[in-house]
Amino acid sequence: MPHFTVHISESALDEAAEEGLIRGLADAVGSVYGERFGRLAAVDLLGIPPHRRGIGGKPAGPAGPNVTLSLREAAYRHPGVPNAPARLIGAITDAVAGVLGEQVREQVTVALLAVPEGRSGVGGRAA
Repeated sequence: MPHFTVHISESALDEAAEEGLIRGLADAVGSVYGERFGRLAAVDLLGIPPHRRGIGGKPAGPAGPNVTLSLREAAYRHPGVPNAPARLIGAITDAVAGVLGEQVREQVTVALLAVPEGRSGVGGRAA
């Protein structure tokens, strides 16, 4: 199951942004792997209070979102989905900029985490 964790400035989150990011990120992964896969996406939005984030050893202003996607390792090299990592990074960035505005595009960071087979589970069973 695709799982997104988004660290974002608390001030950027309102009801419209929350709903838009949740929908947009699910749609982003669905645009790469198919709509059915997008319906499985879980999204956690974690608001960071002002002055609780720093860059280069200094407190930062409202920083762009840091998006992490965790997926099974094999999904990133699926033969039916060429260039999956690059496509995901582009689609995720487009989704965030589409919700928060183009001014954040250059600040959006995306990390793709690969979960090895057997290292995740649902309902107490390894998957």
